[in-house]
Order: sequence, then structure tokens, then C-alpha cells
Amino acid sequence: MPDDHTFPTITQYASPDLIHAFAYKGRAHDDDPRWEESGAPDLATYGRWAGHMCGIACLRMALLARTGDAPTMFELLDGARKYGAYTEDPDTGAIRGLIYAPFVQYVRDVHALDAEVHRTLTVPDLLALLDGGCLVMASVHKEIRRPENPAPGKGGHLVLVAGRQGDTVHFRNPSGHTDQARTASLSVAAFAEFFGGRGVSLT
Repeated sequence: MPDDHTFPTITQYASPDLIHAFAYKGRAHDDDPRWEESGAPDLATYGRWAGHMCGIACLRMALLARTGDAPTMFELLDGARKYGAYTEDPDTGAIRGLIYAPFVQYVRDVHALDAEVHRTLTVPDLLALLDGGCLVMASVHKEIRRPENPAPGKGGHLVLVAGRQGDTVHFRNPSGHTDQARTASLSVAAFAEFFGGRGVSLT
């Protein structure tokens, strides 16, 4: 992996310092003064999608790590949506995604990254992918940002696991509410408590 201190950290929200308020204080996602930096066409669109952009943030970090250049968050979202990586319920408007298979096809076709869906991914499998030089978008519970608390569940949110040193995994959390939660390291055992056993590898 790239040096852990130089590997990019990108959040799914334009204002990283407001993530604590979004997550725990009830602040509306469209109350983000830096929303335009995301590439969103308007504030309403940003507010609607920001909470669903963890996988897009992971992709942007991988692209930045490769070349130092990447499209905006919403350019990446638009591309992924064209491939069906997100769907919207026509009646309720509910957003479903990230859907792995069409996302992987998008990543391969448009960004020339070798990507693979892992519908079942054990912890040893995850470590083997990291040891082989892959980045892994791993499904974890969003409360991995507060690992001092018991895990309330597994899966549902994506983080980018960038590598490991022994029994410590290093990852970037797009919804981390502090610097330490965004550029994070946990023991394999602690990570496993939040890990949903599935994900996408990127080479």
C-alpha cells in the first residue's frame, strides 16, 4: 500500500468537521456550507445523496492513490448510477446502493481498475487480499467510528481498507467523525466485530 500518512483521506460529506453533527446531533445533510466542493449540481441533490456516498468516497480515494487525480464525488456518482450501482424506488424515492456487481463493472470499464465482488469474505480472506496488494472496500457497521463501544451490528457502511501491519488493519472511513476515526487503525479482532463479511477488492 502507499505510505499510510500520504494515502488520501476523503469523506462522503464535503465538510469533515461537521460529520459529528450530521451523525449525532441531527444536523441536516443539506446544511453543509462546502457542498459545492462535492460537484453536486445543487444543494438539494447534495443533501439527498451525501448519506449514500461512502462507496463513492472509497473509489475516489483509490483513484487519488493511483494517480493523484480523480473526478469529483458527484461525477463518480453519476457514472456509477448509469451502470445501475444505485437504484431509486419510483414510489418512495428510497435510494438502494451501493450495488456491488454493477459498481465493479463501472470501475473496470471507466476507471481501468481491476475490481472483484466478494459476496462472502472471511477475515483471513480480507487479510490475504491486503497482503496481495489490493485495496478492499469492506462492509462494516457505521459505528466502527467509535470502536470503544460494543458493535451494534455488522455491515451496511463501506470503508476502504488500505493495508495492514501484523494484526493491525489501516483503513479510511468516509463517515469518520474525528481525524482518528477517518484515518483509522484497529486490531484485526476489533475490526472483525463490525465487519459484515463482504466487500469489493480493487487492484
